[in-house]
Amino acid sequence: MKAPDRQWTIGIDARLLHYQRGGIAQYTRQLVRELAQMENDERRRYIVLQSRKDGDTLAERPRMQRANLWTPPHNRFEQWTLPVELARWRLDLLHSPDFIPPFRGRFRRVITVHDLNFELYPQFLTAESRRYYNGQIRRAVAVADHILADSHATRDDLVRLLDVPPGKITVVWLAPNPIYRRLPPEEYGLALNKLGLDAGYILFTGTLEPRKNLPGLLAAYRALRDSQPAAPLLVLAGRRGWLYDEVFSRIEQLRLSTSVRFIENPPDQDLLALYNGAGVFVLPSFYEGFGLPVLEAMTCGAPVIAANRASLPEVAGQAARLIEPEDTAELTDALLQVLGDPALRARMIDGGYAQAARFSWAETARQTRAVYYKILFEH
Repeated sequence: MKAPDRQWTIGIDARLLHYQRGGIAQYTRQLVRELAQMENDERRRYIVLQSRKDGDTLAERPRMQRANLWTPPHNRFEQWTLPVELARWRLDLLHSPDFIPPFRGRFRRVITVHDLNFELYPQFLTAESRRYYNGQIRRAVAVADHILADSHATRDDLVRLLDVPPGKITVVWLAPNPIYRRLPPEEYGLALNKLGLDAGYILFTGTLEPRKNLPGLLAAYRALRDSQPAAPLLVLAGRRGWLYDEVFSRIEQLRLSTSVRFIENPPDQDLLALYNGAGVFVLPSFYEGFGLPVLEAMTCGAPVIAANRASLPEVAGQAARLIEPEDTAELTDALLQVLGDPALRARMIDGGYAQAARFSWAETARQTRAVYYKILFEH
């Protein structure tokens, strides 16, 4: 398509990055940085909308400018104050990576819907999150000019649950952070020593919250240790989310206090070492909109066991062992097989590399930019 000879101004809402590091914030960070590298047309400029408190400027390029905003994300006055702040930038298009766009304003709207967890499993969210998303998602998908979905599973949920026309949705996969890669043992071993770990443990990464099915993982791990007393440690790495107390009480009830390690909010370099040193990575979630940790683990050479739910089969492909998250015996059996069969591990590791190589942030950015252009030039 031929672009009109005028300058277009595209805004990207990155306010969440001051308050969150992973998840949607990670998606926004990688997208902005890739767009900054590839944009070379002087007829387009980007305004990256960041919290005025955020000390990290995502990208500084001739066609990418930072704007400082006062309105925090998820604020109850956001729908009134954010459009007022945006007015000075005269945006032609605003991309809202965190589901909900401003409903007022004369710009076109592209939103990213990462999952519909709040529709399918409201019991897995805080009351505040349920109010924010459930109270606005139907209007958000209605006013959006176009919707990006992380996976075909999320696209299907949008069509089925919210009656969104399929032609209004484009599936754009995410990708692992480029920091994640295979390291030589002597390199990741130093980091593991600082953490007090030996390589070969069972690893989970992510937020401690109900949809991650950690009680199910702990029950399967208890059964593993009952049959194999010398089984490796279970390492839970991530941040405390909501309703996480059950995880720690379950550890006590199952007499696993000396066998489970919790590493809170590990920095990226520690996560890199943790993935590299894992004997197996496990993500037994009831629901994932994408499941980036699966690709992160594969990129670092860890065999993966994941739930056969939502987007995870799509992301993991044939490279992972897929299990039913409610079936703790099946998960225990999968752990026994992957940890105990070197040939199976080798096949899973090779398959994981090949699967993870299908995903890149450069491709995510190219496809996202194509949607921007389509909405700008065809409307």
